[in-house]
Amino acid sequence: MDTHAGELTLKPYHRHHHDHRDLQPPTSVKASDALPLPLYLTNGLFFGIFFSVAYFLLHRWREKIRNSTPLHIITFPEIAGVVCLAASFIYLLGFFGIGVVQSFISRGSQDSWDVEEDNNVMIKKNGGGCTPAESLACTLAPVSRERVVAPTIQEPFLSGDDEEVIKGVVSGTIPSYSLESKIGDCKRAAAIRREALQRMTGRSMEGLPLEGFDYESILGQCCEMPVGFVQIPVGIAGPLLLNGTEYMVPIATTEGCLVASTNRGCKAIYASGGASSMLLKDAMTRAPVVRFGTAKRAAELKFFVEDPANFDTLSVAFNRSSRFGRLQNIKCAVAGKNLYMRFSCSTGDAMGMNMVSKGVQNVLDYLQTDFPDMDIIGISGNFCSDKKPAAVNWIEGRGKSVVCEAIIKEEVVQKVLKTNIDTLVELNMLKNLAGSAMAGALGGFNAHASNIVTAVYIATGQDPAQNVESSHCITMMEAVNDGKDLHISVTMPSIEVGTVGGGTQLASQSACLNLLGVKGASKESPGSNSRLLAAIVAGSVLAGELSLMSAIAAGQLVKSHMKYNRSSKDVSKIAS
Repeated sequence: MDTHAGELTLKPYHRHHHDHRDLQPPTSVKASDALPLPLYLTNGLFFGIFFSVAYFLLHRWREKIRNSTPLHIITFPEIAGVVCLAASFIYLLGFFGIGVVQSFISRGSQDSWDVEEDNNVMIKKNGGGCTPAESLACTLAPVSRERVVAPTIQEPFLSGDDEEVIKGVVSGTIPSYSLESKIGDCKRAAAIRREALQRMTGRSMEGLPLEGFDYESILGQCCEMPVGFVQIPVGIAGPLLLNGTEYMVPIATTEGCLVASTNRGCKAIYASGGASSMLLKDAMTRAPVVRFGTAKRAAELKFFVEDPANFDTLSVAFNRSSRFGRLQNIKCAVAGKNLYMRFSCSTGDAMGMNMVSKGVQNVLDYLQTDFPDMDIIGISGNFCSDKKPAAVNWIEGRGKSVVCEAIIKEEVVQKVLKTNIDTLVELNMLKNLAGSAMAGALGGFNAHASNIVTAVYIATGQDPAQNVESSHCITMMEAVNDGKDLHISVTMPSIEVGTVGGGTQLASQSACLNLLGVKGASKESPGSNSRLLAAIVAGSVLAGELSLMSAIAAGQLVKSHMKYNRSSKDVSKIAS
């Protein structure tokens, strides 16, 4: 790596240090030499196999759909056809694809990193008396326009001094977003990006940890351009006795009192015999918006999609996108010339947004044949509705719809919760029901369901932004057994969780899922792990609601927060 005339030139480090002028071009060996037939005959043969077999399989698939034959029942000719199709595809991909990919890689390495100029190719001098410490500053000599053949054995691309790379990022010569792909070391890329950021902003990032995190695990799936990670403490509430099983609930939060309060609620539930939950619905949704020339055409598609006679055909198109995604229903809404189609489907143990989106795209492609005038405006038209408060989620549900209940004994209310049943029932009616109605709440008929939902979501690798609809909850309380006991329930129609994909595969979040016994996908019963996680979330919300409402009823809320939610540090000294 070297700087010359104000520009940064990046060079691969060569394992062999012989002079480039001594390199002899290798003997040219063609891949086609290994073929038993001439190249043009071999290509023609595989082209013929590919298209003929593809036509045969498509014809068989169409016949099965017409005859209502299950698609998974295949004959020997079909198996042979699949094998031939795969073999011909691999051959054609290898023959035509490698050159295209290599051309993009070669062009990208020159365009993105400014390795060479067209009129002046830089090569490292051999000799010249440069010491290893001075090698990065050696002057580069211009050579002719002919490209120099580099040695075939190379170390990772950026093996020089990090300082030069940092300067390149600061000056804009090196794109920060491509450090991982060019360097090949995610942690080193994060460190370089972090230092460049500090220099560009003039602000220190001391206190944001860099060490102790697996940056490889987030590459391409969780976070782009990382510069460190945020530490959030995880507390444990429990045991939560739910459906006869005890669970220790991980809660990731920086709010004092939250874990202690939820833990008290768990204690009250446990002492009263536990809580029970029921899954009401399990369906993730996606609602594309399409447009026609007239409202009449939009209505015609609505009738077609909602016609039960067409459901099986649409299901076949939708379900082929995944082993676990299964279409359940489609509900439509018309707004003038625009049609919104809300697809609902089961998604196994995944939260399922990507799964349902792929299925919806398949159906839209299928509908385009019969409705060629359909203009697809967007795969999501907000009728889903994702990460926004919406009445459709509150009424119809999204993800897992769960109800959880418990009967709390009178003595537990008095001794553990420090209040009484009549006060709790009245407070719930005036605060959670009437008070929320006065505020015009949408799904917010509770004390602090989002507190628990968000904390458990962060701990278990869920999408924290989905706490918006996942926190939809109505808390109900009433006196039972002649007023001696308290019946409390939470009904949550839109809990969106998964135990595979996204942040669930990170080490810390995976450990929390393992603590709950819901890590990964269930092999025995696909989808059962995510459904159990949703039930645990609802049970934890039940405990949190019970404890907070009791604290308010007993007048202990301010006192407890002064004790557990205030720092004892001198803030003025910290600021200075």
